[in-house]
Amino acid sequence: MIKVEDWAEIRRLHRAEGMPIKAVARRMGISKNTVKRALAAEEPPKYRRVSRGSIVDAAEPQIRALLEQFPDMPATVIAERIGWTNSLTVLKDRVRVLRPHYKPLDPASRTTYQPGELAQCDLWFPPAKLPLGAGQAGSPPVLVMVSGYSRWLMARMLPSRAAGDLFAGMWTLLTVLGAAPKTLVWDNEGAIGQWKGGRPQLTAEANAFRGMLGIAIRQCRPADPEAKGLVERANGYLETSFMPGRAFTGPGDFNTQLGQWLERANARHHRRIECRPADRVQADRAAMVGLPPVAPPVGWRTSTRLARDHYVRVASNDYSVHPSAIGRLVEVVADPEQVTVSCGGQLVARHERCWAAHQTITDPAHAHAAAVLRRTRIQSVAAPAGTEVEQRRLSDYDALLGIEGVVA
Repeated sequence: MIKVEDWAEIRRLHRAEGMPIKAVARRMGISKNTVKRALAAEEPPKYRRVSRGSIVDAAEPQIRALLEQFPDMPATVIAERIGWTNSLTVLKDRVRVLRPHYKPLDPASRTTYQPGELAQCDLWFPPAKLPLGAGQAGSPPVLVMVSGYSRWLMARMLPSRAAGDLFAGMWTLLTVLGAAPKTLVWDNEGAIGQWKGGRPQLTAEANAFRGMLGIAIRQCRPADPEAKGLVERANGYLETSFMPGRAFTGPGDFNTQLGQWLERANARHHRRIECRPADRVQADRAAMVGLPPVAPPVGWRTSTRLARDHYVRVASNDYSVHPSAIGRLVEVVADPEQVTVSCGGQLVARHERCWAAHQTITDPAHAHAAAVLRRTRIQSVAAPAGTEVEQRRLSDYDALLGIEGVVA
């Protein structure tokens, strides 16, 4: 077999130097037929060893027969069924080659996205415990959103996965983005909706949210992880790139560090789109839906008549309210950052949101006002006035009981 360097030299002498085949054969010391074959070859010569067959060739018809009926049969079971006593490695290699011919095809679709078309959403639970206050620690969920066209990544830690916190977090991220994608893609998260009878059903909160923004919320079908592969990969990126080597003093510190990291992450080159997300986000945002002038009703919202203990409950925590609102109807609004209570349009309480569970949060001003009101109430109760009581004779009682004239 002619060497590659000889093949290259033959072609050079004939093509570049213009030497005839006979002269090239004489120069190289080879036959004219070898020169002709080198000039006719379309690729460099390669060494190809003649195959002597494999020990598993004789068993291949039996393997194919089993795979035709049972495409997922493990190689170890196939070895047992055909009575294979030789090396299991060569059998596994042959089964690996033959199996795709019998399994039904399941190709993964490669999806392209238009500007402003959609964003994929998910909840990611970081593999670390954060101090939440009151001696408690936990791993609150992180809302992650990825725009399909620009791959712009957004994320924020939330106190819980309840609807009040989830939609408040979505509104916060979209407010920072300055627009809303035309479609938000979610899996079957409880606060979003679920599949019933083969059809997706959104929750009332999800319908109210999308209605205020004028967008769609699409639920993925069960057991279809590829439908939101962008955000799944983003979760893995957060776990392998953001988390290692970091420590957090609490959820606020977590969100601060996360925001700084996201600025760098969105400025890095993305291999799939061959540019930075920051290079595409302007075109992406321009094609999205503008945010409504009035914020949608997100967060925890409830109305209640304030009881005498002047506390309201949000999630599992109790927050104090100014006692002047006792007995009146109050409006409670809570988001991931704060809890506010209003009565008749007047603010009667404002607290930072507590991320720990089963706590009582008291404003010292509320406690002082309640103490003053209690003292005033006690002092306002008048002491009973002194009155003269008639002193009756004992004989009057004897006459009343009919024992007159009885001698002891």
